[in-house]
Amino acid sequence: MAQEKEAPSITYPITKKANIEDTFFGTTVKDPYRWLEDDRSAETEDWVKKQNKVTFSYLDKIPFKSHIKNRLEKLWNYEKLTSPFKKGNHTYYYKNDGLQNQYVLYRKNLKGEEEVFLNPNTFSKDGTTSLSAIKFTKDGSLAAYLISEGGSDWRKAIVLDTKTKEIVGDTLVDIKFSGISWKGNDGFYYSSYDKPEGSELSAKTDQHKVYYHKLNRPQSSDELIYGGVESEKHRYVGANVTEDNKYLLISASTSTSGNKLFIKDLSIPNAPLVTILDHTDTDSSVIENVNSKLYIVTNLNAPNKKIVTVDAANPTPDNWVDFIPETENVLSPNTGGGYFFAEYMVDAISKVYQYNYNGKLIREVKLPGIGSAGGFGGKKEDKDFYFSFSNYKTPGSYYKYNVESGDYNLYWAPEIDFNSDEFESNQVFYTSKDGTKIPMLITHKKGIELNGKNPTILYGYGGFNISLTPSFSITNAVWMEQGGVYAVPNLRGGGEYGKKWHDAGTKMQKQNVFDDFIAAAEYLIENKYTSSNFLALRGGSNGGLLVGATMTQRPDIAKVALPAVGVLDMLRYHTFTAGAGWAYDYGTANDSKEMFTYLKGYSPVHNVKKGVSYPATMVTTGDHDDRVVPAHSFKFAAELQAKQTGLNPTLIRIETNAGHGAGTPVSKIIEQYADIFAFTLFNMGYTELPNKK
Repeated sequence: MAQEKEAPSITYPITKKANIEDTFFGTTVKDPYRWLEDDRSAETEDWVKKQNKVTFSYLDKIPFKSHIKNRLEKLWNYEKLTSPFKKGNHTYYYKNDGLQNQYVLYRKNLKGEEEVFLNPNTFSKDGTTSLSAIKFTKDGSLAAYLISEGGSDWRKAIVLDTKTKEIVGDTLVDIKFSGISWKGNDGFYYSSYDKPEGSELSAKTDQHKVYYHKLNRPQSSDELIYGGVESEKHRYVGANVTEDNKYLLISASTSTSGNKLFIKDLSIPNAPLVTILDHTDTDSSVIENVNSKLYIVTNLNAPNKKIVTVDAANPTPDNWVDFIPETENVLSPNTGGGYFFAEYMVDAISKVYQYNYNGKLIREVKLPGIGSAGGFGGKKEDKDFYFSFSNYKTPGSYYKYNVESGDYNLYWAPEIDFNSDEFESNQVFYTSKDGTKIPMLITHKKGIELNGKNPTILYGYGGFNISLTPSFSITNAVWMEQGGVYAVPNLRGGGEYGKKWHDAGTKMQKQNVFDDFIAAAEYLIENKYTSSNFLALRGGSNGGLLVGATMTQRPDIAKVALPAVGVLDMLRYHTFTAGAGWAYDYGTANDSKEMFTYLKGYSPVHNVKKGVSYPATMVTTGDHDDRVVPAHSFKFAAELQAKQTGLNPTLIRIETNAGHGAGTPVSKIIEQYADIFAFTLFNMGYTELPNKK
C-alpha cells in the first residue's frame, strides 16, 4: 500500500570541488568534478566505495526488496532457448537452464545428439566474462569467437576447430566494435583501434581499422586492409565477406549514422578496392549478391529505405535500379532460402513480406499476433529457418518457417510462471509540444482502475535511429504483476519512421525528443493512468540523457528518475572513448557558438540548480563502462547531491566489474532490478508490495 512514510536520513559523502574551467566561444564553464573522470585514481575509487556504501545502506533498509528479488529469481528460472542455426553437420543454439549467468552454446549432430560446444559460465568465476559473438566458416569446420571481460567493449578473439574443440593459433587481443568475417578457411577480417594512451576505459579512440588475420600467424603480422590514414579518420569501420566468398565489402563511418561503401573482388589477385559510395550522407549496405549482381539496402533518396540492384563492375549510385522500392514504412530486410524477406515497421509493429530474386511479391507472412518479429534469414540453400515473435506481454517464442509454402509451426515456447492473458497492451497516439503525433504502447494488468495512482514506468530512448519495438522482459513482467504500468513512447530521434524521424531528434532539434517524452508523461497523467507522485522516468545510455534532461527541465513531472549509464555531460562526451562518433546525433561543443549554447542549454550536468526539488533519483552505471564512461554519472550524481532541495534521495549505484550492459551476468541483473524497483516503489510511498507473489 502507498502511504506517507518517514524519509530515511542520508549523509552523502563529501565530493570535493576543484577550480577547473573551460572557455567555449568566450563563455567560461566551470567543471568542479572533473577529477572524477580519472577512473584509475585512488581518489575516484575511494569516492565510488563511499557512494556505494551510502546507496546500498539505503536500499537494504527497504522492507520489501527481498520479496522483489525472490520474485525476479522465481520468474527468471525457466529454460530459455534461442533460434537454432545450421553450421556444417551440426545445428547450434543457445540455451540457459534458468538462472545461469550466461547462455551456453549447444549443438546437435545429424543423429540429434546434444553436447555443450561453449560454456561462457566457465570463462570466469564471477560470470562477468561473456561470449559476445561467434562466427563460423561456411563449412562449419572452424569458429572464431569474441569474449568480453568485465563488460568492456574491448574483446579477445579465439579460434576453435569445431570437430575437436581445440584452440587454433594464438588468442587475438585489443579488438573493439568488431564483427568477424571469414575468408574461406584461411583467416578472417576484424576491426579495432590502436590501444589508447592512458586509461583503456576512457581514453579517446577515433581511428578504426580493418585487419586480416591469417590463421596460425602472430597477430603482429596481421595485414592492415583499410584505415589508419590520419587525414581521413573513420571511427567505425567494418568488413564483411559475401556468402559465396567472392567479394569483400567494407563500410566506413565517421559517426553512428552514414557510411562510405567499398567492394573488392577476392577472386582476382591484388584486385583494387572499388568505391560504391564515397560519402557518409546515407546508410547503405550490400545485403546479397548473385555472382556480380549486388543487392544494396539504402536510404539514398529513400528515407524509409529500399533495395536496389547494380553490377559490381559499375556499382556507383548512377547505375542503381530499384528492386524493392521505398514505401511509407521503414524497411528492414533479410535473405534466406533463396528469398528476400522485407520486414516493415508499421507504427513500430512488424509486418513481413516475402519476395523472390526477381522482385516479385510471393506473400505476406501472417504473424502470430501484433508485436515484433525477428530472424527470417538463413543460407540460400535452406528450405526452412526459424523466426522469433514477442510483444510486451508475450514471452518470445520461435517458429519454424517453410520458405516454399509459407507455413510455419511453433518450434519452442517458454514454460514460464506468467499468465499473459491477465495483461493487455494498447497503442495510443498523443500530441507532442509542436503538434507531432507520437505512438506509445501502454501495457498493464487487465482491469486496472484509471485513478491516477498506478505506479508507472515511462521508458524511452529517442536517438541514433534505434527503434523501440515490442518485446517481452522478465523484469517488466514483475513490475506489471505489482500493478505497475509500463509505457514506451516511440520518440523522435529513433528509427520508427525512417531517416526524417531520426533527424528530427538530432543536433539543434534534440529538444524535440525531450518534449516528446514530457508529453508522454502528461498523457499518462491526464488520462489517469498515473500521476506525478506515481510516475518514474527510466532510460539507459542515450535514454539516460533523456531522463537527465527531462528531470532537470521538468522536475515536477515525476516522483522517481532512473538514468542508467547516461550521456550526461554534453560539453565533454566527445572527448572519451568513441564518443566523438555520436556527433551526428548531438553535435559537439566545439562545432560552433550556436551548437555549444544549445548543448549547454540541456546538458544534465550543467542544468542542476540549487533550490530545486528533483525527483528521487538513482543513477546507475558500471565502473568498467567504456562506451559511456561512468564519469558522466559520477558528475551528475555529485551535482544533484550538492544542490538537491527537499527530502528526495539522490543516490548513485555503481556496479563493479561491469560495463555498459552487454554480457551482464543474470545474478547481477536480478540484483540491479530488485534495487531499482524497490527504490521506485518505496519513493512512491509504498511500505509493502502491492501484490506479493
